[in-house]
Amino acid sequence: MFVDIVTITVAAGDGGDGIVSFRHEKFVDKGGPDGGDGGRGGDVLFMATRNENTLAGFRYKKLLQAEHGQSGAHRKKHGRSGKNLTVAVPIGTSIVDQATGELIADLTEDEQVALVAKGGTGGFGNAHFTSSVRQAPRIAEKGEKGENRQITLEMKLVADVGLVGLPNAGKSTLLSVISNARPEIANYPFTTTVPNLGVVDTDNVSLLVADIPGLIEGASTGKGLGDEFLRHVSRCKVLLHLIDVTSNDIALAYTTINTELADYSSDLAAKPQIVVLTKTELVDDEIITMQSDLLRPVLKQKEAIIAVSARAHKNIKQLLHAAQNKVVTIDRATEAQKASTLPIVTLEQRDNAWKAVQIGPGSYLVTGKKIESFAKRTDYANVHGVMRLRDILNKMGITKELLRLGIAYGDKITIGNPSCGEVEY
Repeated sequence: MFVDIVTITVAAGDGGDGIVSFRHEKFVDKGGPDGGDGGRGGDVLFMATRNENTLAGFRYKKLLQAEHGQSGAHRKKHGRSGKNLTVAVPIGTSIVDQATGELIADLTEDEQVALVAKGGTGGFGNAHFTSSVRQAPRIAEKGEKGENRQITLEMKLVADVGLVGLPNAGKSTLLSVISNARPEIANYPFTTTVPNLGVVDTDNVSLLVADIPGLIEGASTGKGLGDEFLRHVSRCKVLLHLIDVTSNDIALAYTTINTELADYSSDLAAKPQIVVLTKTELVDDEIITMQSDLLRPVLKQKEAIIAVSARAHKNIKQLLHAAQNKVVTIDRATEAQKASTLPIVTLEQRDNAWKAVQIGPGSYLVTGKKIESFAKRTDYANVHGVMRLRDILNKMGITKELLRLGIAYGDKITIGNPSCGEVEY
């Protein structure tokens, strides 16, 4: 079954808790703290592979969960880190965060890997907090929660050439002739109900060609079958626009398709096209010339018109050379642009940056990557852990800012939005 869009939930592993433990051995008095750190939670990774060609395997997998880290143990033993979960998806899969609409990754190359959900860090055990003034700390951190998010996987075929046209324009027949693809072919509309891919070899250059179901007027808004598959030609470098030479209104056939491409995406409409008159074995040269003359005034990009017969193999080599030349030209321009474009380097927000604001009477909010990380790992049931968090607020200068804002004893400090923890001043 061909499935090209699914929504699933991914959950990285939680970090393991650190523990409070003291060394107890015979003849060893006051052995000191020996609580180990928790292990790190596993990440959720997605990897593109040419061995997959559909997202059907995710239809009944609504949750992908990485392994949790294990808690620390006595004798300073670290908990085992959770195993990463690596998920294989077809090349051309984009990953979008459902909540924000953010594009997390666009996997367009074989073995390309993207981190989608990051595992939580393990909490420190009390052995980590020993110092010259703190010989017997009773502090241990909880493991940080792993990221949990709902994502949409959307597969778009990655092809050099895309075939577009009205239903029964001869797209599948052409694909079967120029490649080893074997799509279903019949003399009625919507024979093709799923995208087909074929590899074409010409002049030592391999082209990947995609055939999608035929488009009809209103396809971009949901009519027919093609609207579900327009995304699959959005990545193509060149479009072969196939038109049945026996069409009663050949200009209308051309404009209908281009209107739908434009309504779907301006980028798709702007792609280079080669106009192909198909089924020329059914008419004489006079009809071909007449139809070409009717077509030229409405050509959007003044595209070349190539009349072919897939069944008679007429002008097939000419068509393939024209497509190859356009693809090679685009590839060279893309490479030149990459070489001439300098990367833009931006300074990311420092990890220890923070912000403190009053959000209500006796209520204050503190945000910042570093302080939120400390708050997530604090064991609020342990008075020593809460005291340590207050010390961190003081050392980072946050307490001073809260005093400037007017905080008083007993007021509530919320750390993180959404809350990672709350303490009283």
